[in-house]
Amino acid sequence: MLKTDRIIITEGKYDKIKLETIINADIFITDGFSIFRDDKTKKMLFNLTAKRGAIIITDSDHAGFQIRNYLNNFLNSLDVINVFIPDINGKEKRKREYSKEGTLGVEGIDKSLLENLLIKALEKSEQIVEKTSNITNLNLYEDGFIGRSYSKEKRMKLLKYLSLPKNINKNTLLKILNSEYDYGEYSKIVSELNENK
Repeated sequence: MLKTDRIIITEGKYDKIKLETIINADIFITDGFSIFRDDKTKKMLFNLTAKRGAIIITDSDHAGFQIRNYLNNFLNSLDVINVFIPDINGKEKRKREYSKEGTLGVEGIDKSLLENLLIKALEKSEQIVEKTSNITNLNLYEDGFIGRSYSKEKRMKLLKYLSLPKNINKNTLLKILNSEYDYGEYSKIVSELNENK
């Protein structure tokens, strides 16, 4: 059985059950699109990924790609490896009908193929040089600039304080912060914004 300290993020409970037969790891499910509105789970996944890295493995159908893209955007700048399921026509055994795209997902593909995909991902993780950045998405999340119901409003205040245009997205904001400020200066800005609520 394979083993990794990285967390694995997948879509559903049947995907998790399949993965548990192949790899010894902490496996978390998005419960489909539920992750989009589950702030508690998002925070947990963000914190765990920041500490240990993650492997995202979703189905390669439209829904799977939407979930994957959402996770990648949310976990941007962290150590994330994406595992993609190849397009294999078929139907999962437990389902009565084919999926909309008519292809197998994580739970349906051959166990040895899934194992090989994970081996490649783990080999890739050995080669990744740890990313270093003074200010991270985790900082932005913890300080309320991303990932919260009030984040847009708070991010607009930060942009105004820094004399930046309001249409800057979070990725560009992170790049700007890292190019112009160190973590200490960023912390001071956050404190001043919090004092002037």
